[in-house]
Amino acid sequence: MKYIFVTGGVVSSLGKGVATASLGALLSARGHRVTAVKIDPYINIDAGTMRPYEHGEVFVTSSGAETDLDLGNYERFLNTDIPRGANITTGQVYQEVIRKERAGEYLAQTVQVIPHVTDEIKRRIHAAGQAAGADIVLVEVGGTVGDMESTPFLEAIRQVRFDLGAEHTLYVHLTLVPYLDQSQEFKTKPTQHSVAALRGAGITPDVLLVRSAQPLPESIKRKVAMFTSVLPEQVFTSYDVGHVYQLPLALEEQGLSALVERRLCLDERAPDLTAWRHAEVVMRAPAREVTVAMVGKYVDMTAAYLSVIEALTHAGVACDARIRIRWVNAEAIDETNLRAHFRGVDAALVPGGFGARGVEGKVLAARHARESGLPYLGICLGLQVAVIDYARHVAGISGAVSAEFSPGAPARVIDLMPEQLDVAGLGGTMRLGDWPMRLAAGTRLAALYAVPDGGTVVERHRHRYEVNPAFVPALQAAGLIISGVTPGMDGRGAGLVEGIEIPGHPYFVALQAHPEFRSRLQAPSPPFLGLIRAALERQGLE
Repeated sequence: MKYIFVTGGVVSSLGKGVATASLGALLSARGHRVTAVKIDPYINIDAGTMRPYEHGEVFVTSSGAETDLDLGNYERFLNTDIPRGANITTGQVYQEVIRKERAGEYLAQTVQVIPHVTDEIKRRIHAAGQAAGADIVLVEVGGTVGDMESTPFLEAIRQVRFDLGAEHTLYVHLTLVPYLDQSQEFKTKPTQHSVAALRGAGITPDVLLVRSAQPLPESIKRKVAMFTSVLPEQVFTSYDVGHVYQLPLALEEQGLSALVERRLCLDERAPDLTAWRHAEVVMRAPAREVTVAMVGKYVDMTAAYLSVIEALTHAGVACDARIRIRWVNAEAIDETNLRAHFRGVDAALVPGGFGARGVEGKVLAARHARESGLPYLGICLGLQVAVIDYARHVAGISGAVSAEFSPGAPARVIDLMPEQLDVAGLGGTMRLGDWPMRLAAGTRLAALYAVPDGGTVVERHRHRYEVNPAFVPALQAAGLIISGVTPGMDGRGAGLVEGIEIPGHPYFVALQAHPEFRSRLQAPSPPFLGLIRAALERQGLE
């Protein structure tokens, strides 16, 4: 296997994850088998218990790992599933080293950062590549060069070149060249200091990816090259583009992936960038436009809904439409302003979430979509609030609530899943990852997934609560269609509601799963695609 290590400097949030994913997309488009690994230097075992305002979205892999949101970028750009071990944290590494020490695996040794911690880091990197069956492993080191937390990881990736040789390893450093409007000049000093800090860790970058607001002039590229001792042809600009899906094309035009092939002694191949070129055309000049009201409580931190945003984008590209999102704060919705929040939108979406804050606003949003005929997609909690609304206002179940918010209420139409009753602790204990969903013949969901006669499909999950089976007969008697259920699986929640829809409505679909996690540019999620098509039909454009 070949290893490409991506580090970052100067400041955080430069787009290291998107740059890593873009390089992976280009190599994958050339027919190489590529996977990606994200190193997060925090002590948490995984991202599952972090709040969105601090860490953004928690992405869930097919195997049920709760990971950094960059894993979602990897999957979307590489069009492949990333294995569980591809998100490496300090917590995981030290937990395993301490376990081995207690088990006597280091007997008679003094356990130290070098070699024991660095060996464990390298073992995990190699294992992730092997699990994916990859030819090329992209490894993104989180944080910024110079951070204390990153030191063991930088040492570990330094050692990989010593272990494998230069023909099997490549170091890519993402840095920043700011442009000062006042003096009207690019400033290269931050990049010079960043590369010097990286060299202080024993790593000399092979490639510089320079973040800037616009493509760098050749004179500035030569200056960067001279003061960092990186050849000018190995300095590339990761400049601002209209959308992240345009970045692979921008890097391809500069010859980045061809250089990587040469440096790693790979077969040089022509890329198939059809999907990316089509996306660029649609994003630059779409034939139409759709406005979707996104009802959530993290509207000031939209990265909390990154996969949902991207799934809408995928559906928009497939429909030749620009997607505009109107962020609606669920806590601000009440009976007096309900219609104003949704005036002028073509569809509504309630994504997943946890906690009681804003829930009643989400229930009102689902009710408004149901009563007004506004196309609606509910995801996880978005299904649950739709069921609560339907139970209260159609099925006549007074006081219908979720046990998550009112544990002792009698009308708990949403309750803990059977498998969750004896669960202790929070980290990694929900229903997670890919689970099957059996669709009923003749339903809208079955048509969306191209199994009109019914069948079983797979979607990813992240939840503890489900529709209470005791209330399903009453909901069905009131007209709610249960279009998807969990098939029999050794008694673990067989028959639990996975999907609902409302007959006669232009588009009212909700899933307990998170279909956004499986959506790709090349294969948009069926429920999201259905929502955008229904929105266009509402406009009379489909």
